[in-house]
Amino acid sequence: NDVLSIDNIVKETYIKILDVFPMLYDLMYYSSQGYKKGLVVKTLFAWGLKRRMLRVLAEKKPDVLVFTHPFPAGAAALLKRQHRLDIPLVGVITDFAIHQLWVYPQIDVYCVAASQLKDLLVEQGIDAGKIVVSGIPVRKAFEQERWHWDAAHKADKNVLIMGGGLGMGSIKQSLTLLDRLDAVDSFTVVTGYNADLYDELSKMRSELHHDVNILGYTNRIPQLMCQASLLVTKPGALTCTEAAAVQVPMVLYSPIPGQEEANATYMQAKGCARWVKKQEDLVSVVADLLTHPDKLAAMSEASLDCHRDGARIIGKEIVRLLRPQTAGTAADLIYEH
Repeated sequence: NDVLSIDNIVKETYIKILDVFPMLYDLMYYSSQGYKKGLVVKTLFAWGLKRRMLRVLAEKKPDVLVFTHPFPAGAAALLKRQHRLDIPLVGVITDFAIHQLWVYPQIDVYCVAASQLKDLLVEQGIDAGKIVVSGIPVRKAFEQERWHWDAAHKADKNVLIMGGGLGMGSIKQSLTLLDRLDAVDSFTVVTGYNADLYDELSKMRSELHHDVNILGYTNRIPQLMCQASLLVTKPGALTCTEAAAVQVPMVLYSPIPGQEEANATYMQAKGCARWVKKQEDLVSVVADLLTHPDKLAAMSEASLDCHRDGARIIGKEIVRLLRPQTAGTAADLIYEH
């Protein structure tokens, strides 16, 4: 329960700030990037989560702790600094950016998405030997060969619109704008856990010009990505990595300030995505790509350079911390099953 409590605190705080005070999130992200201000924020969250972290440790008795968010990582780092915790800590940074809130000398291994992030961590005082360029882990389903995007079999021009598992971003506005396009045959929209958005889109479906398949949370994302001619999505790093694994071309919109802007910058620089910075440009960018299959094919090919076997690499690092002699074999067995 305490594990869920920590997760819920982080998630609910994050959503509330983005929903009610998006400019406050922007301010918090950039103002806490510096060492001194970042230290204040890190200290506040570490002490705030410390008691729950102690309860989790007493209940679960883990051999290693793996974090994908900096706040609970900070609580564990504080306990380690106070000599109240003596197990390996692994930080898995699931964005294409490094924030000061992630920097803790007590973390034993950092797993980062790209080589330039390793350089940024080293600049912030982290030993290069503790940093592994792993890529971002995705579900095994995205690695399966049958779920690979292929431009040659796209008779129906389907546009997949997503906003992450929480169904955030300008999904409704994007669908309304793109519904004007003759170049599109159909849409698939995934609202994730956002039930209000699902209901809202369902009510407006009869007013749209195109066929629209509206889905809530689904585990069929690999299939949906393969069936689409193009993915239009917020640039969450996990969604972008999943798309790169499948090799579906991306149009990125409505990033959260800070890390999602960095994700969009990275993906566009790699050539596997186009970042639409103004909502009014979305229609022209999507129309251009759908009427130029060669551009879509080039973006798909570029995706090969945006994805690593993150789950296996991170698994090997975790096992290495626990059983150095059998790390590779054990991690491979875990991943295969």
